[in-house]
Amino acid sequence: MLIQASCQIELEAIGHVPAVFMLRPRSGASQFIVKEEYIVDPLVQITEYTDSYGNLCQRLMIPPGPFRLESRVTADCADQIDVHTQADWVPVSNVPDEVMQFLLQSRYCEADKLGGLAAEIIQGYPLGYAQVEAIRQWIYNNIRYEYGVTNSSTSAMDITLNRVGVCRDFAHLGIALCRSCNIPARMVVGYLYELDPMDLHAWFEAYIGDRWYTFDPTQPQPRGNRIAVAYGRDAADVAFASYFGGVNFKSLHVQVEAAQPLPISPSFS
Repeated sequence: MLIQASCQIELEAIGHVPAVFMLRPRSGASQFIVKEEYIVDPLVQITEYTDSYGNLCQRLMIPPGPFRLESRVTADCADQIDVHTQADWVPVSNVPDEVMQFLLQSRYCEADKLGGLAAEIIQGYPLGYAQVEAIRQWIYNNIRYEYGVTNSSTSAMDITLNRVGVCRDFAHLGIALCRSCNIPARMVVGYLYELDPMDLHAWFEAYIGDRWYTFDPTQPQPRGNRIAVAYGRDAADVAFASYFGGVNFKSLHVQVEAAQPLPISPSFS
């Protein structure tokens, strides 16, 4: 499906403020970037680099006063995420070097404290995909989705105690539970078509069967038509905006809709 997504940020800077944004998705196995626009007002110089996770990062200096940034993208996305119930667990000794970091604890994912809960959830399930799906279903069935009750410091352990959170928290818990089972897991942020209410979204991927698979604990069933923007160990690695100075955040507006098919250029014989 062809999807058009946009993210508009409005803020006001107190003086000149260095900033890094992470709002440009890359083409990958489940998405092909057809068209994109990156708009800043007022106009400033932007440089781009790729971080250690392969994310595209836009670096700029926000001038004093009101500032607006908008990223627009049209992407051809997979209608369904890949589901492979027979995908096997990968022994730690066989995990690729570049994937090993996603087995380690990270700031918001205290895997060492969740081993007991993880063992209870996956008991009786075959190694691999079935275990991760059991984790996803447990989170969906046992954690209440609610805005405004968690914050940027909330961790996976907090969610197990309070049993309430948003997509970011659901993803952190899924990641921590997977890692406690020696299953590599990473966070993904991006867009999900027909998400209600509309916002930037977060989910997680698990490395099983020698590849990454998508799991979204906020949804009752696997759903495709999503655009991945950034990957990391947890939310600390995938912030869509990082400011190094005084900034008053004004608004964030996200829109995701079906895009019209692009016109086909006529051929001449």
